[in-house]
Amino acid sequence: MTRAILSFFGGLFSFIMLGTFFGALTVGGVIWVYTHDLPSTEQLANYAPPMISRVYSGEGDMMDEFARERRLFTPIEDIPPLVRAAFISAEDRYFYQHQGFNPLAILSAARDAVVSRGRNTRGASTITQQVMKNFLLSSDRTVERKIREIILAFRVEQTLSKDEILELYLNEIFLGQNSFGVTAAAQTYFNKTLEDLTLEEMAFLAALPQAPSEYHPVRARERVTERRNWILGQMAENGYITQDEAEAARARPLLTVQGGDIPAFRQSLPERDYFTDEIRRQLSTTFGEEEFFTGGLTIRATVDPAMQVVAAHALQRALEEYDRSQGEWRGTGITLTAEDLTDEESWRAALARTSLARDITLGNPWHPAVVLEVSADRARIGIEGEAEIGQIDRPDINWLRGSVSDNLDVGDVVYVRAVTADSDGSFQRWSLRQVPEVEGAFMAMDVNTGRVIAMQGGFSYQASSFNRATQAMRQPGSSFKPFVYAAALDSGFTPATIIIDAPIEIDTGEGIWRPNNSNHDFLGPAPMRLGIEQSRNLMTVRLAQEVGMDVVAGYAERFGVYDRLQPFLANSLGAQETTLFRVVAAYAMFANGGERVEPTLVDRVQDRWGRTVYRHDNRQCIECTEPDLPAGQAPWIASRRQRVMDPITAYQLTSMMQGVVQRGTASGAIRLPVPVAGKTGTTNDARDVWFVGYTSTMVAGCYIGFDRPRSLGRRASGGGLCAPVFQEFMTEAIQHYGGGRFAVPPGGHFISIDRHTGERVGEGSGGDVVAEYFRDGEEPVFGIDALIDGGFAMGMALPVFAPDPSSVTLSEDGTDPGTGETLQVPGQANFGTLSAGGLY
Repeated sequence: MTRAILSFFGGLFSFIMLGTFFGALTVGGVIWVYTHDLPSTEQLANYAPPMISRVYSGEGDMMDEFARERRLFTPIEDIPPLVRAAFISAEDRYFYQHQGFNPLAILSAARDAVVSRGRNTRGASTITQQVMKNFLLSSDRTVERKIREIILAFRVEQTLSKDEILELYLNEIFLGQNSFGVTAAAQTYFNKTLEDLTLEEMAFLAALPQAPSEYHPVRARERVTERRNWILGQMAENGYITQDEAEAARARPLLTVQGGDIPAFRQSLPERDYFTDEIRRQLSTTFGEEEFFTGGLTIRATVDPAMQVVAAHALQRALEEYDRSQGEWRGTGITLTAEDLTDEESWRAALARTSLARDITLGNPWHPAVVLEVSADRARIGIEGEAEIGQIDRPDINWLRGSVSDNLDVGDVVYVRAVTADSDGSFQRWSLRQVPEVEGAFMAMDVNTGRVIAMQGGFSYQASSFNRATQAMRQPGSSFKPFVYAAALDSGFTPATIIIDAPIEIDTGEGIWRPNNSNHDFLGPAPMRLGIEQSRNLMTVRLAQEVGMDVVAGYAERFGVYDRLQPFLANSLGAQETTLFRVVAAYAMFANGGERVEPTLVDRVQDRWGRTVYRHDNRQCIECTEPDLPAGQAPWIASRRQRVMDPITAYQLTSMMQGVVQRGTASGAIRLPVPVAGKTGTTNDARDVWFVGYTSTMVAGCYIGFDRPRSLGRRASGGGLCAPVFQEFMTEAIQHYGGGRFAVPPGGHFISIDRHTGERVGEGSGGDVVAEYFRDGEEPVFGIDALIDGGFAMGMALPVFAPDPSSVTLSEDGTDPGTGETLQVPGQANFGTLSAGGLY
C-alpha cells in the first residue's frame, strides 16, 4: 500500500515536473518567437513626439500655429496630480503596483469573452501596454500583438520609472478633435490650461481614451457624461477625492467649446493671413515639411501686427475703389434655394455653410447676407451674426448700373458691412459690398535689416490664399528702370548726362522693334534725371543699349530681381516677369547706400528644447559685454554685409527717384513729411501698375493687376492706383519708424544744374534747379556738350530713326543724309496726366 502511494505521488511529481518543463519550454519558445524582432524600448527614453509649431509676433503674442497632430508636450511634474489620478482611475487603477501588465485583468477579460461567446470583449491593457501599442506596435486586435505588447510592457517597466511611463502616455494619447495629449485636449475642449481644469473637466478628458472618436461632447453628451461620472466615482473610491467632491462634480453640467458654451482657443488668435502662411511656405522649404509641422518650432516673426492691418486696408481700399469705378456687379456667385428660405432658421443655417471669406474688415467687418426681398429701390437682407433683418437702399448702389432689382435677386448671397458715423461709431446703414476681381499685393520692409514689417498678398486670404507678393510672376514695367540707371551711373554716367529722347528702331533679328513713350511725345536731348523722373522709355532703351544689356542683366541679378535676366532690350523696360518680393528687397539696397540686405519674415526659430536653429540678424555686438562703456556711447555692432553698389551711385539714384515723387510720375500722390524716393511702373496696356518707394528707414511696394492679365483701362497708372496705397501705409509707418534725410556718402560734391537742360547754373536760379552729387575728381560735362564729349555721346553712338516705318535713317548730326533736312524734335512733354511709361 505504501509503495503504491509512493509510486502514485512519484508519478504525479514526475508529471508535474515534465509539465512544468514543457510549459516552461513552450513559454520560452513563445517568448523567443515573439521577442527576436521586437522594437527597442530605448527609443522611448529619447521620445520626441510630434508637436505644434507656433508663430509669435515681435511683441510675443501668438499669431498662428501649425500641426499635423495638436500636441503640447508637458513634463510629468507640470501635470496636476488630479489629472494623473483621473486617467489612472479610468484606465489602470493598479498602475503603480503591477509590472507592466495585470494577469488578473487579462484572465477576467478572457473569461468574459468565452462566456459571452465573443460578444462581450473588453480591453485589459494597462497604461504601460497602451504606451507600447501607441509607440512601438500596431493597433491590430490579435493574440500575437497582445503577446508582444505584454513582453514589451514588462521590459519597459525595467527601463523607465512609473512617472516616465505616465508622462509618455499623457502626452501621446489621442483624445479626439485632432488633439493628442492632455494639454492640447484641455485647450481644445475647455480652452484652459491643465492647472485651470475643474474636477468634472479632468474626468471628462479621462473618459475619452475609451472611444475618442465617438465621445463627442455634443453628439454623445449623455454617454460621455455617464462615463465622466463613473470616473469621478472611481477617483473617490481610490481615495484621490472625497465622495462629496465627486457628487458635486457629477452635478455640474458638461460645458465645452464644441457645445458653444466656451469660446474656442482659435478665436483668441488673429485670422490666418498671407504673412503667417508665407512663413509656413518658406520654413517648410528650409526645414522640411515634417520638421515644420511636427517639430514644435517656436517662430518669432518680423511682422508688426498693427502695420499689417494698415497694409491690408490700404491695398483693399485701392482694389475696392477700382472695382467700384467699373460699375459692374458680380456678387458672390452663390444663391440659396427656395427650401433654404422657408424660415429664418433655414436661411441662417444655409448661410453659415457658405464658403465665403470672413476675414475682411475694411471699413467694418464684412458679413455674408442673403437677399430675402427685393424691389427697384431697396432689398431686405438676412445678415449672418445679426439678429435683425437689414436693408439696402437705392442710394447705396449708385456706383452700379441699374436699379436694386436689376442687380439682386431673392436668394442671392452677398456681402454687406455696417456704415458707422465717424464721430461716435454709431450705426447708420448697411452697405452692399463685393470682393473685387482685380487683385494685387503690398509689402514693406526695413531697409537696414531686411525685416518684413507687413505683407498683403491679395484682397482676402480666405477668398484666395495665393500670395501675390511672393508667388505671382508679373512684369515690373518701369519700376525696373532704376536698375538700368544704376548700371549707367556705375559705368561713368552722371545724372546730368544728356540722352536723346527721340524715336528709335531696333533690329531684333526677328523684325523691327519700335519702342515708344507712353504719351507718344519726345523731349529731345534731356538729362538722365529727367528721363527717370518722367519715365521716358526711349531714353531708357538708349541708355541700356549704350551700357550693354549684359551689364544691366548683371545688376538685376546682383540685386536679386532675377536669377537670370534675358539680355533683350525690351527687358530694360521691365518686360521679364519677377515678384514684388524681389523688387522691394532690391530697392532696399538703394535706400541703405548699396549694401546687400536679405528680406526675412522670421527673426528667430527655436526648436522644441529652446535652442536657436535660425537667426536672421547675425551681426556681432563687439562692445555689448564691456563693463566700462562710457555713458552715452552706444555699443559697436559689427556688420559684414556685402556691398552691391557704390554708395555714391546709390545716393545719386535716390536723389533722382526723389524727383519722381516731387515732380515726376508720382507727384501729387505722395505727400509725406519725410524725404521719399520711388518709382512708378505701368506695363503695356496697363496690365500691371506698380509703385515702389522708400524713406531712410523703410521700403514698400505695391502692384495691382488682374490674375489673368488684361488691361486695367486707359487711365490706369502706377501713380494713380498704387502710389495712394504707399501713401496710406507710409503715413502710419512714419509715426512708428520715423524717417529723415538720406545719408550723403563721402567722396563727392554738389553742383547745381538746370534739370531740363543739364546746364550748370548758380544757386537760387529758380525752381528748375537741382543740386546733383558728383564724385570728387570727376570733371563732368554739362548741357549739350555732354552729348558729344566726355564719353557721353549718346546721340552719336545710337541709330536714330523717324517714328514711322517709312522714315529714313538720320546722320550723326541729326539730319537726313539724303536731303540735309533737320529732324524736328517736339518741346518738353506736357505732363498733365500721371503715367509711368510702359514696356513700349
